[in-house]
Amino acid sequence: MLKSLEELVNIIRERKNANPEKSYTNKLLNDKKMCVAKVNEEINELIKAIEKNDNKVHEAADVLYHLLVLLESNGIKIEDVMKELKKRQNAVRQK
Repeated sequence: MLKSLEELVNIIRERKNANPEKSYTNKLLNDKKMCVAKVNEEINELIKAIEKNDNKVHEAADVLYHLLVLLESNGIKIEDVMKELKKRQNAVRQK
């Protein structure tokens, strides 16, 4: 399961060097305004899907993809996010 997420992150990183005319991911990586707009759009679509109890997995996948692209386009490594989550998990365990 997590291997698929890691593979997706690697593909996103590879697309930084792709031709923007042929790579949607590259376009997003190089247009932060568009990237933010897509994350907002996809989150709203996920919320609607949850409310309707329809197409939730598809919309959740879209959110994850666009969020990973947004993070990468802003120099935020998913590895650092995971470390932060681990720190929080450890802090909760200590309470």
